[in-house]
Amino acid sequence: MISFGSVFLELVFGHLRELPRPGEEVMTDEFAISCGGAVTSAAAAAAGGAQAGLATVLGDDLGSAVVTEHCANVGVDLSASARVSRPAAGITVVLNFDGDRSFVTHLPSATAGEQPEVDRWRQVLRTHRPAWCYLHAGRGVPAFLREARQLGAKTVLDMSLGDERDAETVIDCVGLADIFVPNAEELLRLTGAATLGSATSAAVSWGAQLVVKRGSAGALLAGPDGSVTEIADGVRQVAVADLTGAGDSFAGAMIAALLGGARLAQAVVAGNAAGSRAVGLLGAVGEVQVAGSGPGLPFQPVVLQEIVAALAGPRQPRQLAPER
Repeated sequence: MISFGSVFLELVFGHLRELPRPGEEVMTDEFAISCGGAVTSAAAAAAGGAQAGLATVLGDDLGSAVVTEHCANVGVDLSASARVSRPAAGITVVLNFDGDRSFVTHLPSATAGEQPEVDRWRQVLRTHRPAWCYLHAGRGVPAFLREARQLGAKTVLDMSLGDERDAETVIDCVGLADIFVPNAEELLRLTGAATLGSATSAAVSWGAQLVVKRGSAGALLAGPDGSVTEIADGVRQVAVADLTGAGDSFAGAMIAALLGGARLAQAVVAGNAAGSRAVGLLGAVGEVQVAGSGPGLPFQPVVLQEIVAALAGPRQPRQLAPER
């Protein structure tokens, strides 16, 4: 399988009592550096025993280096990814509070003349011929999904909150995908339905097999014949640290199980288990180690300096200021 999309360096703050107002500071005892985006589903698929790859853009920034090292550690193939001489990985601050999380994100812009990402993904399809693809709905994605179908590759399509603002594109994508895996809130917003039951009924008519992620309640498996199956097997009771990446982990583990010969209902059980594991960790893939950090010291000043430099561009040697 190959996961398609952007990747992010994550700075994750856990369990804030409240968000700071302007000029205020709020302290937390929990912090981790992690990475997320398309790497999350690929890592989950690899953990499930699948041959997993990542099709993204990696640059000369710290985030790209962290993702590259993590992929090497967990066995995710990067041969489908492009390399550029600029910052490429996004940087996200994750703030966990009130039982959920919010994000502040910076995503570097592509330089003039770079190939559009979806066009490059189509080249990856032709070259690598993956059995399964995982990606999010968006502009240009219908063309990718049509070509995947022509080449015999199966697709798992996801969405994010906010994508419902372009509902027409999302629904076009769903009609071309094999499996659609929104969470319950995303599906409610996309359909505008008052209940999950009516939202599910609307979505199954779009053509794809529907799997609705429901967090600790498991998932719903809905077919075009109107059948709906609740699947809670695989869910584990864990202390929730961070919800980030649970949906991508679910999808990656589900795809790995399908590649292993499981029926979809069985694969959803594997997805439930992976989602449960993910929410017990800070960060989409859990804490990762980076240069300048070590056991018990996940965040040192040198790391912060490198992250700030990564936002501005390629890292340069640090120069000491003259003493005053």
